[in-house]
Amino acid sequence: MSSHNINKGIGKTAEFKGLKAQYLFIFGGSLLAVLILVMILYMAGVYSYICLFIGVGGASLIVWQTFALNSKYGEHGLMKQRAKKKHPGYIIRRRAVHRYLKTSTKPDRI
Repeated sequence: MSSHNINKGIGKTAEFKGLKAQYLFIFGGSLLAVLILVMILYMAGVYSYICLFIGVGGASLIVWQTFALNSKYGEHGLMKQRAKKKHPGYIIRRRAVHRYLKTSTKPDRI
């Protein structure tokens, strides 16, 4: 009887055909959305060659863009880019200018 090693990938990120982490969810969800769109269009009576063109074109665009994002940003880079957009560029302080120039005349407490 042969023995199989199991759980060799504990602590590693999920990977499929080079796609890592959140790109797998983007890839799968986008392809599912294209499939549902094509099914809705076909059931609505749109010409089948148009549905085929939209399905193949959309799926190939999704595959190309997902792999491009994966190679450009890496495993955690896309999340870092989203977090960077939410970080404020500068902090606004809503006080009048003369309050910055005023010096304190109160003695320090001991």
